[in-house]
Amino acid sequence: MTSTETNLDATRAYYDEFSKGYERHRRPNDDRGYHAMLDDLEVDLVERYGRSADVLECGCGTGLILERIARFAKSAKGIDLSPGMLELAQQRGLDVCEGSVTDLPFDDATFDVSCSFKVLAHVPEIGRALREMARVTRPGGVILAEFYNPVSFRGLAKTLGPAGKISAQGTKESAVYTRFDPPWVLPRILPPGTKVETIRGVRIVTPAAAFWKVPGLRTALRWAETALADTRAAYLAGFYVAVIRKS
Repeated sequence: MTSTETNLDATRAYYDEFSKGYERHRRPNDDRGYHAMLDDLEVDLVERYGRSADVLECGCGTGLILERIARFAKSAKGIDLSPGMLELAQQRGLDVCEGSVTDLPFDDATFDVSCSFKVLAHVPEIGRALREMARVTRPGGVILAEFYNPVSFRGLAKTLGPAGKISAQGTKESAVYTRFDPPWVLPRILPPGTKVETIRGVRIVTPAAAFWKVPGLRTALRWAETALADTRAAYLAGFYVAVIRKS
């Protein structure tokens, strides 16, 4: 078994386990909380480029974001490595299938927008993943690719602090490969025929998710995160979404 296959198996097993408590962890019914803020900033960007368009989400998980995309897109499809996650997405009636972002099961130039959130950071073959997303995107279309940023409050916390338990069975995030890519390395990993138009910052001023449990502070953080998302402060965000145009 190759190292790539080993990593895929480990990631699939991790997310199959995580799926059992994933939505409880995300609190999808809390429209004011930390995870809601992350989702809102990501979905808003997809809508900016993908309204009335054909959209693919790579790593759709249980479909929390894809379900929202389907409300404004012409078509919305999703792939995920984890059957456990996909089972919940299918229960939502979403058009999803099992697959890897490094080997997408779609023809060339099928979508106007391909997007991926909180997924590419767990892909060792990042260049191959971006090439696949570009391949299935139509000329003139957009790839929305989210990365983890080491130059941020979150990056510092991940470097200095221990990995937390984030599944019901105690599986640690450190069990899965994770990469951090600062914005200035993107030109080195992008496929030919693509270029970054801009980036959107997600989680710029939030030191830790726990701060969102304070009602007054939560309101201020949401305002600040939204106001700063499309400014140069995005280069200091814990997550950032690169808007990549295919020529």
